[in-house]
Amino acid sequence: MKHVKLILEHETMQGILVKEDDKHLVLKLSSGYNIGILKNTVLKIEDIELHKNLIKEQHSELAHNKIIHKSTENSSLPTVLILHTGGTIASKVDYKTGGTIPTFSPTEIVSMFPELKDLANIESHLFRNMWSEDIRFSHYNLIAEQIEKEIKSNPSLKGIIITHGTDTIHYTSAALSFIFEHLPIPVVIVGSQRSSDRGSSDAAMNLVSAVAFIANTSLKGVFICLHENTDDTTCLVLGGLNAKKMHSSRRDAFKPINTKAIARINYDSKTVEYISSYPESVLNSAGNLKLHLFNPALKVGMLKSHPNMFAEEVLFYLNFDGLVLEGTGLCNFPVNKIDEYSDENEKIMNAFDKLAHKIPVVMALQTVYGSVNMNVYQTGRDLQKTGILGNYSSLISETAFIKLAWLLSQKLDPKEYFMKDLRGEFSLKELE
Repeated sequence: MKHVKLILEHETMQGILVKEDDKHLVLKLSSGYNIGILKNTVLKIEDIELHKNLIKEQHSELAHNKIIHKSTENSSLPTVLILHTGGTIASKVDYKTGGTIPTFSPTEIVSMFPELKDLANIESHLFRNMWSEDIRFSHYNLIAEQIEKEIKSNPSLKGIIITHGTDTIHYTSAALSFIFEHLPIPVVIVGSQRSSDRGSSDAAMNLVSAVAFIANTSLKGVFICLHENTDDTTCLVLGGLNAKKMHSSRRDAFKPINTKAIARINYDSKTVEYISSYPESVLNSAGNLKLHLFNPALKVGMLKSHPNMFAEEVLFYLNFDGLVLEGTGLCNFPVNKIDEYSDENEKIMNAFDKLAHKIPVVMALQTVYGSVNMNVYQTGRDLQKTGILGNYSSLISETAFIKLAWLLSQKLDPKEYFMKDLRGEFSLKELE
């Protein structure tokens, strides 16, 4: 979008050019309103750099402030560090464009939530400023290494909060869950569905609840803290594995899949109610903190079963390092020739056989809830014969994707390790 000046016969107007077609221009004015203008009435259009320069200045200001806020210390309170990586929780509405932009500095975020000063001594660092959909394996490593640095440089830290965009929080929480061994503190990832300056924002409640959890818990590990319901009464603390975003915009979008939430935070009282047991011995046994990082060069794909598939879709991944499948039902794919119209299905089975003999291929659920069971139908049994892994797995596809990539990064054979419980991904499974 460009900031432009439109010169008409009797007036001049400035704004953001938000839409253009053969006959019309749509301009967003400084008032926030849009106005449609016929192109044939415009004598001249001038491009203005003001808006671009403003955004550059805002990002430059943020980039040069790595340690921006430290609250007045109260010796009776624990110390909690907030590492900001961006996302909606660290953004506000840009009324010039109608979109959201990540422009809140950490100082602004802390000052917006005064309840924090009664729960903990807050340190606030700007680590990155990025949208979560843009995150790659390299960023998981950077976040983990920064957490390690903070823990080693400040032994008094009670816990760390990571502000993060909601789109891929559950990927990052799974990645950090696998990266860390012997994590000595809780690391809670927090996001919001609506920006901090909106009346319906969930940012304040999610962030304050995360601090309340850290201040009052003895648990160690990676967690997510977000709204439990659409009202503003409680937040849920979810484990870092098998949490899934189930709605595009609702504030209670995240749910634990095939497992239970860890705790409930009452926003009014700031109290913690534990919902399920959390086997720390499985996830964070005693020992020195270790990091097992991702290989950023790995290519791991995801493929969803659907009607009218073609073998080329499977063979596309021949040059990848691994593939996660989302099968229908108990985890099926169209691989059976049933009549004169289904010759392609037979080619798909041959493609799976070729692929699974070259790279690790793992089955996950398209249905979200439940477990993979490729023993019930002949289709599943035939798929297993090709070497496809994951039978009886209860992992959601996002966690399966992260686990496969992490195993390959550690040079651990997925045939041996994918179905092993390495970070509580199976031992925390809810009884069906």
